[in-house]
Amino acid sequence: MITIPRPARRPVLAAAAAAALALGASMLLPPHSAMAASGCAVTYTANSWTGGFTASVTIENVGDAVDGWTLGFAFPDGGQRLGQGWSATYQQRGQAVNAQSVSYNAPLASGASTTIGFNGTFTGSNPSPTSFTLNGTTCTGATNPATPPPTTTPPTTTPPPTTPPPTTAPPTGTTPVAVNGQLRVCGVNLCNKYGRPIQLRGMSTHGLQWFSQCYNDTSLDALATDWRSDLLRISMYVQEDGYETNPTAFTNRVNTLVDEAGERGMYALIDFHTLTPGDPMFNLQRAKTFFASVAARNAHKNNVIYEITNEPNGVSWQTIKSYAEQVIPVIRANDPDGIVIVGTRGWSSLGVSEGGNSTEVINNPVNAGNIIYAFHFYAASHRDNYRAELERAAARLPMFVTEFGTVTYTGGGAVDAASSTAWLDLLDRLKISYANWTYSDADEGSAAFRPGTCYGGTYTGTGVLTESGAFMRDRIRTPDNFPTS
Repeated sequence: MITIPRPARRPVLAAAAAAALALGASMLLPPHSAMAASGCAVTYTANSWTGGFTASVTIENVGDAVDGWTLGFAFPDGGQRLGQGWSATYQQRGQAVNAQSVSYNAPLASGASTTIGFNGTFTGSNPSPTSFTLNGTTCTGATNPATPPPTTTPPTTTPPPTTPPPTTAPPTGTTPVAVNGQLRVCGVNLCNKYGRPIQLRGMSTHGLQWFSQCYNDTSLDALATDWRSDLLRISMYVQEDGYETNPTAFTNRVNTLVDEAGERGMYALIDFHTLTPGDPMFNLQRAKTFFASVAARNAHKNNVIYEITNEPNGVSWQTIKSYAEQVIPVIRANDPDGIVIVGTRGWSSLGVSEGGNSTEVINNPVNAGNIIYAFHFYAASHRDNYRAELERAAARLPMFVTEFGTVTYTGGGAVDAASSTAWLDLLDRLKISYANWTYSDADEGSAAFRPGTCYGGTYTGTGVLTESGAFMRDRIRTPDNFPTS
């Protein structure tokens, strides 16, 4: 992002990926020491693709309150293996699995429920578990939409859900969100509700404290219909006259833009825009407060993505990882299905801009599921070596270019059309999603609109666009061709 006034910008680039759990320990997790629940019900749903699947498990305590819990179940097929998981600590021994509560969901009152989930792999078939225990007590109310009970089973008063698997449901609209629905990470890809890899293409706002006039009904209509954008990245600076000066006002502004994006069928990427200082730990408590609020408020939406730290710099990957592993559970407590994007070292360059590379992330990923890693670049400053590192990382990690420019890393200078084209062709080929900096009329080369545009009423067409804006509009408005089967 660019600051106003702007200091010299920094080199950038980044990477992505989700973390695998440590599994296959010699012993399963012991039952939690809290009192065993006297009754429980479990709903298990899974969405599969070739060789892999994502499972969501909702646990309802219909007995006494517990202060901690361990859910036990067994995979029916010996070829099923746990991968990334979230909202619990998992262990697998053979076909048996234990999932133990974490701090934020350990208390489970009578009548309360919580949802956990994990990614997995399978060979052969992928049947769903049908028997669960909670603190050693059999969950007699367990239901499984993916595996209906036999026809000889007597009907229940409240039948289990009968919603068909997502892979059979046709789109109900033509907007990006209507077609793709709730997104998730599958392998190294961003996937839609059909389990198919997709690429989102869109624009990033500038700082809301400086360019709020650029984000009104008319300009957002233009982004959705004239640009045919898939997403709006909502860039909320934390410092530089941003969130820290008025947390309530900035949180409300972000929530309003989430609604505006949703009304137009676009995904909303909430960017906790940290840049100076570069240590994300400086804003740890602010991040927890902010993301607890926006996740609780927007959890019911299927168009929200969370970017928890914009451009960490001057700190180790271990520091960034520690920050992420403290913020992600806050989001998961309210929105267990939301995708989280984690910034990388060296201004989200996968460490390249500080002399490193993606190996540090590949070898030590964030211990959470359904996450993607961020990568940033500025085409006139970052060329072949940055492109090579992103391609290398993308073979192992899910990546999302949450910010890039067609100009230099300062946000200024002329458009480098050749390098920008090489970058976008690479992102298209790898199906890496992106947001361009910036959908604003800032007096700099990276801005999409000519200075003064946001004080007028026209945002469509090319007459109001800069060279960068015209270049990006042409790329973004080409057909998406999202797969639905």
